[in-house]
Amino acid sequence: MTKQEFENLTGQGVVLLDGATGSNLRKAGMPVGVSTEQWVLEHPEVITELQHAYAEAGSRIIYAPTFSANRISLAMHGLQDRLAVMNAELVALTKKAVSGLPEARVYVAGDVTTTGKMLKPRGDATYQELYEVYCEQIRALCDAGVDLIAAETLMSVEEAQIILDAAQSVCDLPVMCTLTLEADGNALFGGNAVELAETLQEMGAAAVGLNCSVGPDQLESVVASMKAVARIPVVAKPNAGMPVMDARGMAHYSMGPEQFASSMMRLVGAGAQIVGGCCGTDPDYIREMRKLLSAR
Repeated sequence: MTKQEFENLTGQGVVLLDGATGSNLRKAGMPVGVSTEQWVLEHPEVITELQHAYAEAGSRIIYAPTFSANRISLAMHGLQDRLAVMNAELVALTKKAVSGLPEARVYVAGDVTTTGKMLKPRGDATYQELYEVYCEQIRALCDAGVDLIAAETLMSVEEAQIILDAAQSVCDLPVMCTLTLEADGNALFGGNAVELAETLQEMGAAAVGLNCSVGPDQLESVVASMKAVARIPVVAKPNAGMPVMDARGMAHYSMGPEQFASSMMRLVGAGAQIVGGCCGTDPDYIREMRKLLSAR
């Protein structure tokens, strides 16, 4: 996918992303503490069924399950030497899930996230260390044939800048960057919504925005603040409200599909042009958003 093709897609109207992956894998039986990527490869039918359902519900961009398939995160499970193979196999699962659909083409995004290591002086990581880690994973994703890169659930603007630098050094694919923002628009470890939009669009991001964090009912002003300065599409992919943990450690989110979709339409009104769901959402949430968008 070229950057012009991405602009053409977003120029046609609001684009639907997918919903949650991790919370649905937990419902399907994935235990806590394992490598999500390894578990997916051992249970491929779970992800292909979920992602096929997202595509049928109306998602135009679906994230490959490569969220933590970087060298630092994989090393926690002794899997770092399988990085290239795992990224390739995970992308192939998503391609299989979205192939053969009769409606509009579904694009596959290579999913990249934080390594969990913070830059100095807050942490002990250097720019060069993280840059090389991201270059390695993004190169593997590009070799696997993804259509674009989605950097999500990032903790600081600096982290997003490193990923953008890495992506642009190894490929020409569009890059969407979303941070986890508080309801006041601040990132967890540096920067805010306005700084995010202004900085990353100047660096060449294809779209900027937020994901995870809180529910859409708390993010209207945050989206509006980004839209006020953004010349590129604004992304909104929040959680289904706030979670409550049960005795088994399972999270239950406060917003059902209809309430979530209704709140998401307010974010669209505030300027969000690329929308989806994060933790607690499933294909029903995407289907409900598609219904309301069609009614608009």
